[in-house]
Formats: sequence, structure tokens, C-alpha cells
Amino acid sequence: MNEFDIVVIGGGSGSQVATAAADEGLEAAVVEPGPLGGACITRGCVPSKALIHRADVVDEIRRAEEFGVEADLEGISYAEITSSIHDTVYGKADRQEQSLEADEHVTLYRGEGRFVDDHELEIDLDDGGSQRIRADTVVIAVGGRPMTPPVDGLEDVDFHTSDDALFLDERPDELVVIGGGYIAAELGYFFGALGADVSIVGRSDRLVPREDDDVSATVTDGLERYCELYTGYEAVEASEDGDRVTVTAEPADGDGEEGDDEAVELEADELLVAAGRQPNTDTLDLENTGVKTDEKGHVETDEFLETSVDGIWALGDVVGEEPYKHAADYEAKIVTTNVLDTVNRAVDYEAMPHAIFTSPQVASVGRTAAELEEDGREYESARVGYDAAPLGLILEADEGFVKVLAAPDGEILGCHIVGPQASTLIQEVVVAMDSGDGTVDAVANPVHVHPALSEVVYAAFDELSSSPYSTAPDWRDASVE
Repeated sequence: MNEFDIVVIGGGSGSQVATAAADEGLEAAVVEPGPLGGACITRGCVPSKALIHRADVVDEIRRAEEFGVEADLEGISYAEITSSIHDTVYGKADRQEQSLEADEHVTLYRGEGRFVDDHELEIDLDDGGSQRIRADTVVIAVGGRPMTPPVDGLEDVDFHTSDDALFLDERPDELVVIGGGYIAAELGYFFGALGADVSIVGRSDRLVPREDDDVSATVTDGLERYCELYTGYEAVEASEDGDRVTVTAEPADGDGEEGDDEAVELEADELLVAAGRQPNTDTLDLENTGVKTDEKGHVETDEFLETSVDGIWALGDVVGEEPYKHAADYEAKIVTTNVLDTVNRAVDYEAMPHAIFTSPQVASVGRTAAELEEDGREYESARVGYDAAPLGLILEADEGFVKVLAAPDGEILGCHIVGPQASTLIQEVVVAMDSGDGTVDAVANPVHVHPALSEVVYAAFDELSSSPYSTAPDWRDASVE
């Protein structure tokens, strides 16, 4: 049996802990049955955003006449798009594998690992046989996978998940999407923008219901341009007849319970199930350890990301706090620091941003208005449209806005941006919350480039600024709630 200083189960963000240990001269092992880089690189955020970029280009061409530009969309080489993206992302995964294998202090095991006891693993190797390894320090970073909802007959239907829907050889003519979260919204937008007839079934009244109410309402309205929406409906049955699939959906109340209105039947040639993800902890035989999980299978950790067993740590989707690649990378830094430097660095998600790449694009950080109200937290709110900046007027981003939530003393509690470049615009707010003094003045006081979209962020924060002298542009049309 081979013994190591540290073993990382999972070849995504967790592998960063292994390479950092190797740089310190420690012997590390990484256990991974699939492509290196985790789900994000090959079957998640990277390829999906590459596809969505193509959708954005198609959408711009179709709308060109609105800007006085004559343009025709002669065709879309769908297979070329998906094959090119596939080659790019899997090429990156191959390079990461080569980099790990080239490190003399890292051993890469290609296979699926299972716990024998707290610090011993048995690996079912991809090329046959098994191997046992042991380490005093183990990092659980096996990620997650698409979840299959309890829909009658679904097990007998050939359906897609986000794992395989990204690399189809042909675009579906008609597509039903089960799910109302950000994955369903993003992929619904992609297929709809490329010309498919898309129907989305989501049990909440709005898409992306975990976002701020203003955000989810705008995203829902925006997706109606590309998809037929059945929000407030629960998919209850699925069947397949030849090359056609039928999904029966019934109205649901706010808790997802079946209502009294009439059901609908949706037919299409393809079905995509995008109803969330679940952690891969059920593959680890954690019952052979003292590692505790919650009712959804997420590993329970303390504020330092150590599990209920000394020397076993966890990060990424198995923790489930913030299911984003950038969050997993941040957690990898926390675990690396606590393992290698033997200091207690606590995890802090207060300034953890995220983005949704639909049309319009969304980015958020911090709390929503509904969360603050539920907690009884006193706050002030300001919302400005993209027309608060000349560039916003030029882009004609009519539905875009920046919404700021702040405490009476100026502490930034949340920020929500909808519109072009939202995922980039949010970053100065994140820096102010994480590295600055965390107040609205930290965003409102610095000079912003003119004309640039960042003036929209500036205008919103200036509405709540304590500064007596405003230099915000006077052409904005801001409203304070």
C-alpha cells in the first residue's frame, strides 16, 4: 500500500491543494476517474459560456436592424460550434493532466476512490484492478452531478442533462427543459437564441427564484423572448413514443405542491433535465468513516473546511455552500493554508459573487431584499437603470439596472446588476466589500471612467453615499426606494 502526505479525491479545484503540497516537497496523490479540471472545465461553466457567447453573437445579428445595421444570418454550423468547443475544453483538461503527471511529487490515480477507513482509500482503477493508498491528510473534492427529479416515467425516457447537452451534433428543433434555475435559464436561452422551439417548466412563479425579486422578474421577462415559459408548473410525468417525448406538467403552488388548475402536455423531439445538482458523496463509502453529511449528502465542515474527522477536509460542490468554480478555487486556498501553514483561516462567503449568463446577463453579491426583510434587517435601497450612463443609452440596454442594498451606516449588504457586462461590473463591488471598508462610499468616492458602463454602478452607489457633494452624472434617472 502506497502512503502519501496528502490525498485529494477529485481532479478539479482540489488538485490545487495537491500541487501546493508538492511545491513544499510533500508527497501528494490525486484520485480522479474523469477529465482533469472538474465539471467546470469540460461539462459546465466553460463550455456552456462558450456556447452562450455564440448565442449572443446570433442574437446581435438578428437585432442588428434595431441599430440601423443591415445584416442577414445565413446559417449556423451547429456541429462545428460544439466540436470546436469540445476540442478546446478537453485539450485544456489534457494539459492539466500532463502537468500533474510531470510533477515528481504528485501521483495521479485514474479511477474512483472509496474510503476503507478514515485515512485509507481503495481505488477502482480505470484500466482494471484496484489500488489502496493512505494519507494522514485527505481532501474530499469530488464535485457533483446533475440531479434527476422524481418525475413518473422519466427513467424510461432518453433525456439530456447539462453534462451532454453541451456537445450535441445537431440542434434540437423542439426542446422541453425541466428546471427553473440558472442552468435551465442559461441553456434555454442558448437553444432558443439559436432557433429551437424551447419550453421551460419551472415550479416557481419566476425563473432563477433564488435571486433578488427584481432580478428574477427581469430574467423571466427576458427569457420570454426566446422560450415558452411554464413557470409555476411542476413536471409530473414523462413518456416517449418513437422520436417524440411528452412531458405532463401541473400547476403548483409556491411550495411546489400540485394545484387545482389544468395540466399541460408539452411535446418535443428532445428533453433536457436541468433541475439542479447533487454531491457525489454517495460514491465514497463515507459510512466507513466518521465524516458527517447533511440530508442532501453535502459534507458538513467547520468554518475552516475541516470535516468531523481530524485531517479530512472538504471543498467545492460537496460542501454545497456556494456551488461555483470560483468559490471552489477560493475554498482550495483556505484548505491549502490550513493544511500547509497550520493556521486557522476561516471561510467567508459574504462577498462571494455569482453570475448568470442569460440575456440579459445577471451578476449578484451579498444579500437579496427578501433575505434582509426575512431577517428583519434594516436597509436602504437604490436602483438605477443603465440609462444612468451614456454608454448604457448607446447600448439601448432598456432592461438593465443596478440595485444596491445598504445598511443605514453605509455598509454594503448586497448588489444586483442586470444588463450587458454585469459579470464584470460586479467586481468593483466585490473588492469594496472584501478588501475595502465595505461601505457604499468605497464605490461612490473613486473616480470612474467616462463614458463607461461602470458609471451605472457609480450612479447607484452615489444615491446612498454619505458624501455631501455628488459628482454623479446628471443625466441619470435614478429612483431611491
